[in-house]
Amino acid sequence: MIHHTVQGVAVPAIGFGTFRLPGEACREGVEHALDLGYRHIDTAQGYYNEEYVGEALARSSVPREDIFLVSKVMPDNFAGDTAASSTRESLRKLGTDYVDLMLLHWPNPEVPLEQPLESLARLQREGAVRHIGVSNFAPSLLERAAAVTELFCNQVEYHPYLSQRALVDLAHRKDLLLTAYCPIARGKVLDDPVLQEIGARYGKSPTQVALRWLVQQEGVAAIPKSAQARRRSENIDVFDFELSGEEMQAIHRLDREERLVDGPAGMVWER
Repeated sequence: MIHHTVQGVAVPAIGFGTFRLPGEACREGVEHALDLGYRHIDTAQGYYNEEYVGEALARSSVPREDIFLVSKVMPDNFAGDTAASSTRESLRKLGTDYVDLMLLHWPNPEVPLEQPLESLARLQREGAVRHIGVSNFAPSLLERAAAVTELFCNQVEYHPYLSQRALVDLAHRKDLLLTAYCPIARGKVLDDPVLQEIGARYGKSPTQVALRWLVQQEGVAAIPKSAQARRRSENIDVFDFELSGEEMQAIHRLDREERLVDGPAGMVWER
């Protein structure tokens, strides 16, 4: 497993995402992921599965301190001190005293950024939150958030068809982790001839090539989700080969500004 070191903290480059994994499918998926060697687990208040992630953590023989656990505060929980109270509820559901990283899930223009970030900063001082981050923040908003409190991560949609060059560069300058969700473009990479050709050289699938391309970038982690055990095994099996510089650039050139995830109403992405 490759780790990226950010602000002196080693983070597993491949994580297991739990978006749209409900109930027992989530519990079984997280348990299996931990058995396979995943040590970075991603959930959110808005996924409504934190308690099932917690059950999987409790059943696993993997020590809690070996797991980089991430959750996210819903935008509806930003006002006042609700970010802190809802995070405490998340900790209860997860069955843990702390979360390694708590993110603001989406921008909420109705609430000043200071409110949720300062709320999380208080939890950070108490030790209930190790690191604070954001998700789906464009560069200017990321800069504003970083002026309020020290950030660790920005989690965004990132795959071969959507360049995030500006955010990757900004993350490098600020020593932030950039975590890629939808890293295989909801399966679209499977039919890509460029990824197929590169994969054939290494005996790897287009999915594995796309994931390797992401985690081979400095400070970029990926959190693929799969309800299939076979896919979970495939997604973590990307550390026994390395893409050449030419291959990395060939994948960068696949960018077509294809965004697959719509944000809340009124959300406008910077270009």
